[in-house]
Amino acid sequence: MANLSGYNFAYLDEQTKRMIRRAILKAVAIPGYQVPFGGREMPMPYGWGTGGIQLTASVIGESDVLKVIDQGADDTTNAVSIRNFFKRVTGVNTTERTDDATLIQTRHRIPETPLTEDQIIIFQVPIPEPLRFIEPRETETRTMHALEEYGVMQVKLYEDIARFGHIATTYAYPVKVNGRYVMDPSPIPKFDNPKMDMMPALQLFGAGREKRIYAVPPFTRGESLDFDDHRSPFSSGMSHAPICGIDPQLS
Repeated sequence: MANLSGYNFAYLDEQTKRMIRRAILKAVAIPGYQVPFGGREMPMPYGWGTGGIQLTASVIGESDVLKVIDQGADDTTNAVSIRNFFKRVTGVNTTERTDDATLIQTRHRIPETPLTEDQIIIFQVPIPEPLRFIEPRETETRTMHALEEYGVMQVKLYEDIARFGHIATTYAYPVKVNGRYVMDPSPIPKFDNPKMDMMPALQLFGAGREKRIYAVPPFTRGESLDFDDHRSPFSSGMSHAPICGIDPQLS
C-alpha cells in the first residue's frame, strides 16, 4: 500500500522521532527504568495503544515487516486498526507470522514462537508504575525506585500467600530487571513472564497516557518476584508448574 500523502513517514515528525529514540536509548542503558518522554497526540484515544504506536513509529523503517497482535490474535479490532494505520502511513509490509516480522507490537501477550536477535517487540502499557496500587503518590514511588525499596511489594505477595496459599496475581506480575529495577511487564499473563528472561529480542514498553518508556535489552535477566522458599509457579527457574506439571513455555 502506498504511503498516505500529506503525512510524514510513520505519521510522527522527525524531531519527535529523535526525541523518542533518545528516550529509548536511555531506557536500554538503564533496564527497567521509566524514562519520561514528550508524548504526542495520536489519531486514536488513550488506552488503545498510543504509547506502543509512538514507539513503533519511531523505530520502523521502510524495510521492516510489522506484526500487530492483541491478546495473542492478529484479527482483533485493536490489532487490525493499528496494522492498517501503519500500512497507510508507511507502506511497509505486514505479516501474521512471527518468524517473518522484524517489529512486533503487542497487547497482553508475548508470542509463543521464540523471538530472535533481529526482532524488536513493543508492548502497549496502560499503567507503567508497578507500585501504583500500593503507593499512589508518584513522588513516593520514584523515591522507592531510587532507593530500591521494594519491601512493600514483597509484603503484598506475602499477604497473598497467607490468605490464599499462593501468589494470587495472575497478570501484570512484577518483574525485577537486571537485578535492579522492578517493572510492570504490561498486562501479560504471568505465565508469559519467563519468556522475558534472557530474550534475544529487544523489548520496549510504551505508556502513552502517562508518557513513559522503559526497556529490557536483549539477553537481560527479567525475573518474577517471589521468595526463596515459595517460588512463583512460572518463575524462570522452574521448568514445570508444581501442581499440573505443564511446561509454562508451552501453555
